[in-house]
Amino acid sequence: MEKITKDTGIIDAVQKYPEIIEVFQNYGLGCIGCMAAHYETIGQGAAAHGLDIDALLDDINKKIGA
Repeated sequence: MEKITKDTGIIDAVQKYPEIIEVFQNYGLGCIGCMAAHYETIGQGAAAHGLDIDALLDDINKKIGA
């Protein structure tokens, strides 16, 4: 499994690993329905919402076993 990084596109990550939707929801992110998700990276989305990107990425990568 390749690791998800802050530079990974939100939609790209979710299409490849739909199970991470739950992680986004746990952080209060409704990324999937947001138009910005089509062009933002995970890092940009986390920054826009004031989230700890490292914690988010750790949880995402744990979810996918990377």
